[in-house]
Amino acid sequence: MAVTSNAVRIAVMPGDGIGVEVTDAAMGVLEKLTRRHGLGLTTETLQAGAFVYKETGTAMSEAVFRRAEAADAILLGAMGWPGIRYPDGTEIAPQLDLRFRLGLYAGVRPIRAIPGVPLALADPRAKDIDLVILRESTEGLFHARGRGVVIEDREARDTMVITRATTERLSRFAFRLAERRAQRLGRPQKVTLVDKANVFTSMAFMRKVFRQVAAEFPQVPSGEHYIDALALDMVRRPWDFDVLPMENMFGDIISDLGAGLIGGMGYAPSADIGDEHAVFQPSHGTGPDIHGKGIANPTAMLLSAAMMLDWLGSRGAGQAWTDAAGELEGAVDKAFAAGLRSAEFGGAGTKEVAAAVAGQIPG
Repeated sequence: MAVTSNAVRIAVMPGDGIGVEVTDAAMGVLEKLTRRHGLGLTTETLQAGAFVYKETGTAMSEAVFRRAEAADAILLGAMGWPGIRYPDGTEIAPQLDLRFRLGLYAGVRPIRAIPGVPLALADPRAKDIDLVILRESTEGLFHARGRGVVIEDREARDTMVITRATTERLSRFAFRLAERRAQRLGRPQKVTLVDKANVFTSMAFMRKVFRQVAAEFPQVPSGEHYIDALALDMVRRPWDFDVLPMENMFGDIISDLGAGLIGGMGYAPSADIGDEHAVFQPSHGTGPDIHGKGIANPTAMLLSAAMMLDWLGSRGAGQAWTDAAGELEGAVDKAFAAGLRSAEFGGAGTKEVAAAVAGQIPG
């Protein structure tokens, strides 16, 4: 599904907690970019999440889903709340429903050191961290969501599913992403599958399929890494990694580890991309502990919006959208390089961070 530059519609789903706060902050910056670049952008705010479930008994109505599905892209804040659960005790998570129902198999999680943001690692090479965790988002262990069984109150079972079709799509996405990154960064990008193929049959199968796809891209370096070794090496030498495709649960965990290396979850954007649809959201949750205090960091949401603009540009919206994406990411870098500090480091609140980034955009 291609988009046209003069008629792009975004479904905005603020969600719960600080999701609403960072979405509001990002929308102001996005409006400035829209005016500056003449983007034909319209937005529609849709309500879904834990508090909608509490009020109505449905976390995301079918009507809301259909409106989101019909949009050119979805910009999502965060959803869920500790005290609001389904009867089986699981989390209210319409964002997962969107991934499954829209076939968003590629969870793109950039982990990049932003100039001026304090980093967890003292090694000077930490400033060169620039990798992408590519989390498969529709199967793996998450296939068991809603399907797990408890047998006679003595054992519980969840089943992991790895399919050839999805692994092929994810692997090709990884290699094409590596090609684009190599062109942009001016250096080769290696694709490293992360698995536990020495233990699990499903992972050995995933590795076999990955290698078959790797043969289609002989010009792109590739290899494999066990998940436990990666957890070590993400701390020991994260600057050595480029594109890291992996199973759903592994990607969920390693994404948080990666975010910790670059300042925290407030600096970690994400996109869930399929063949026809995409959702863009910060990697963080709803932040019940800081909700309402005005200190949530909107940076991850701003960078997620930049990813959305770039994706729309690649889908036919035009060069202006790609330019706007680059300008937004550049504005984030400039603001922090100039001394901006977010609340995690004793600095500015939500609105102030957004205003500082907007101030780096002319017009």
